[in-house]
Amino acid sequence: MCTIAGSQFGFTLLWALLLSIVITIFLQTIAVRIGIISQSSLSNTIVSQFRSKTIRTVSIILILSAILVGNIAYEAGNISGGVLGLEAVFGNLGIAGGYNAYSLIIGFMAFIILLLGNNRLLEKILMGLVLFMSLAFLFTAIKIGPDLKSFFSGLFIPSFPDNSILIIIGLIGTTVVPYNLFLHVSLAKEKWTSPKDLKDAKIDTIVAVLIGGLISICIIISATSIGLDQLNSAIDLAKGLEPVFGNFSKQLISFGLFAAGLTSAITAPLAAAYVTCGCLNWSTELKSLRFRIVWFIVLIVGVVCSSLNVSSIEIIKFAQVANGILLPTITFFLILIANNNNVLGKYVNNWKHNLVSCFILLITLILGIKSIIKVFEII
Repeated sequence: MCTIAGSQFGFTLLWALLLSIVITIFLQTIAVRIGIISQSSLSNTIVSQFRSKTIRTVSIILILSAILVGNIAYEAGNISGGVLGLEAVFGNLGIAGGYNAYSLIIGFMAFIILLLGNNRLLEKILMGLVLFMSLAFLFTAIKIGPDLKSFFSGLFIPSFPDNSILIIIGLIGTTVVPYNLFLHVSLAKEKWTSPKDLKDAKIDTIVAVLIGGLISICIIISATSIGLDQLNSAIDLAKGLEPVFGNFSKQLISFGLFAAGLTSAITAPLAAAYVTCGCLNWSTELKSLRFRIVWFIVLIVGVVCSSLNVSSIEIIKFAQVANGILLPTITFFLILIANNNNVLGKYVNNWKHNLVSCFILLITLILGIKSIIKVFEII
């Protein structure tokens, strides 16, 4: 999504990315607080808020529908992002029936990593891929040397160019990924177990989000240098970097996209499994059979959707917009729990937190409605 934003709108939508980073830090720190204090998954905590069996059932259906459908769409987009990288280096590789073999390869790699069910191994693999991706795009952005006036103008002055609303929603969906809130709570309660850890957890969260935001900014800088109205592949992205990196530019961008795609292809099914098992009160152990069945379903459906003869860029667009629509629902539940004394005790939101929370909820709700109207061409 960042490559699309950069290639089509240059630096003009950087403000949306900056806003997304701020929102992500705020929501993720709330999620961490909930995980550490409650020592329960976010989905389980949400469901337990309601005494009425009917309301509880409706909540479970709503959460599962939102997360599973959204994660499947997002998983297809994740894998398609990795496919863009592989296609740029090795060319198109199809198999019988018109399926994309690269989708199957990435899906198989994600399957093996998830099947191992080792938290430390997962963490090392994800950190390694993210580090590679970070260095690749950071080095690219530094070498390009963006126009600073245009850069800071786009970063701090909001603008809405024609046909940009879905891209804006996509940028927010890319950064403030709804399923990451659930995943972050589950990981937080395993890594930190005491209220004394809240400060360290907050710092850890802020640093992680800022690094991710920096990567996204670097990708936009790289894509802006291309000067193309349409971005159809990683080869298009690499063309703008050839004066700096020569023939190596294609490999650099391609492996960066591949690393990003594989990283997200692992986290989306993992988050869906945490959410589903939390809602249904199943075990969230990585090697639990039910836990594995859930992430396998999300992974396999995502692979199939990605491998069909559909433009990777269009799949990624749909995935990001879907997440932008899901965000208001998840944000609402997060705010609800953050104000529950029975769950957080003295660590509930103060009035400042609630003021910012309501502002964020309003923003995500407006953008979600706009995206629905735009998608169905009502306006």
